[in-house]
Amino acid sequence: MTESTNGRPPAAPQRHRGAVTLRRDALPKGTADEKLLDSEHRGEWKTKDAWRALRILSEFVEGFDTLADLPPAVSVFGSARSKPDSAECELARNLGAALAEAGYAVITGGGPGVMEAANQGATEAGGMSVGLGIELPFEQGLNDWVDIGIDFRYFFVRKTMFLKYAQAFVVLPGGFGTLDELFEAITLVQTKKVTRFPVILMGVDYWGGLLDWIKGRMLDDGKISPADLDLMQVTDDVAEAVRIIKDAGTAQESA
Repeated sequence: MTESTNGRPPAAPQRHRGAVTLRRDALPKGTADEKLLDSEHRGEWKTKDAWRALRILSEFVEGFDTLADLPPAVSVFGSARSKPDSAECELARNLGAALAEAGYAVITGGGPGVMEAANQGATEAGGMSVGLGIELPFEQGLNDWVDIGIDFRYFFVRKTMFLKYAQAFVVLPGGFGTLDELFEAITLVQTKKVTRFPVILMGVDYWGGLLDWIKGRMLDDGKISPADLDLMQVTDDVAEAVRIIKDAGTAQESA
């Protein structure tokens, strides 16, 4: 039984699904992605996956319709766990502001940490700040600096929006989710599934060990080619990052 405080129930975890808000016992036990990819309930594939396909289609339509009129944009990735006073959050705020001043919208995952810092920098500089959230077992919610926010059920739909509407990726220190976005972007550019665009790593010390391993192991073992190393650029200089993005845009326009 839920005890009330001053006639009101205590604050409870909640999850938003479009117009629907779920709280307490109504919260689902898993996520939409988990149910879609679950191989242990094969009997449901003919009865439930067809309806899931319609949900997936609706998410694509919602994303395409909402973001179609964005100005040129840059997707910024980084950890939700970074503290507001951390070096990477300060870097993200400065980056968000510089991108906004250069005429770019800033797209993040819409959560806290580095994402919130980049959105904050863009908004305070007068730019457009976009947050693409995701359904998770723990509710994060969109940060308060987001001007346009969309919550997705499915990671792959959300990833499409990050790619489709961005002229560049900037990757700040982060965890598995950040690495996922980084390597998917590099793979798509390497295999020419998308038009080449800048992938910039910011946080030289943070990424140094990974880059050393890529060069000393993957490259030396012949798993990648020397040209693949050029798919990523590394800098801690915000002005340089913005210049790389602008130069790439100019090159695309004149191609």
